[in-house]
Amino acid sequence: MNVRRRLISAVATTAVTALGLTALSACSSVTAAGNTNRFDVVASFYPMAFLAERIGGSHVHVTSLTLPGQEPHDLEISARQTAQLEESDAVLYLKNLQPTVDKAVAQSEVKTKIDAASLTSLEKHGNEVGGHAAEHDSSKNEELAGLDPHIWLDPVRYAQVAEGVGKAFEKADPKHAADYRKNTAALVKRLDDLNAQFKNGLAHTRTKVFLTTHAAFGYLAERYGLTEEAINGLDPESEPSAAHVRNLETVAKADGVTTVFYETLVSDKTAKTVAADAGLRTDVLDPIEGITSRSRGKDYFAVQESNLKALQKALGTK
Repeated sequence: MNVRRRLISAVATTAVTALGLTALSACSSVTAAGNTNRFDVVASFYPMAFLAERIGGSHVHVTSLTLPGQEPHDLEISARQTAQLEESDAVLYLKNLQPTVDKAVAQSEVKTKIDAASLTSLEKHGNEVGGHAAEHDSSKNEELAGLDPHIWLDPVRYAQVAEGVGKAFEKADPKHAADYRKNTAALVKRLDDLNAQFKNGLAHTRTKVFLTTHAAFGYLAERYGLTEEAINGLDPESEPSAAHVRNLETVAKADGVTTVFYETLVSDKTAKTVAADAGLRTDVLDPIEGITSRSRGKDYFAVQESNLKALQKALGTK
């Protein structure tokens, strides 16, 4: 349910404030957005909250609309979260990933609205992305579903977004602009280093093809000269056709694929079924849509480093 500020009753807003809104990102407090002495930022899901926390530091209070462990594509905005959004100083979101968030942001009166998708370039991706994908793509990209939103998995694009978020924070909260610039520069440097790790770590491998359940890694594949073959496409909950699965098994044999990757927030049933039929292993390649106790790391950088190790093992680093 999406409601404009003027339609939220004073009683409802007071109730929300009294209850307090549980912080949903790793470093957020339990205070409701809009009721702190800091720059209050509502983030749509973990990768946005992570940027806000790293760039804002002690000057920001960040809350996330997506619970840890919740699949962000499935998020439905509640009336309480709408009130939380209206009380914030800024909202940081990624357009076209979560439709209910897009609608709530469009209807809100928040002064500073930061769309991460507008801060870098987006591309259309189907079930196959990168490398020599076109050699196998007999469907002519029939399953393209628009622009791929998974930009945070490419350290270069994520750094571009970070720079844009930093500038937006400086403009909205000029009193702390110097600190935002400093924090942004440090974050971008760390992302540049991560890019170098991936580039060097994946430069020499036995194969360049990897198989995933969720087509979240298209930008990463293109960045490092790999080919992502996906079972479910951009929608992690979609069901693959029998013909598509048979084609993937053929590709796996032809390209020396060893592993079917799955993620922590979605069932691994399909991955294990395909792997068993094709005689392959399974492993985790995390799209970092949320951090939980099952994540292989406590933050974005730790999980990305785990992803790199998993890819190196699957691709056969020389």
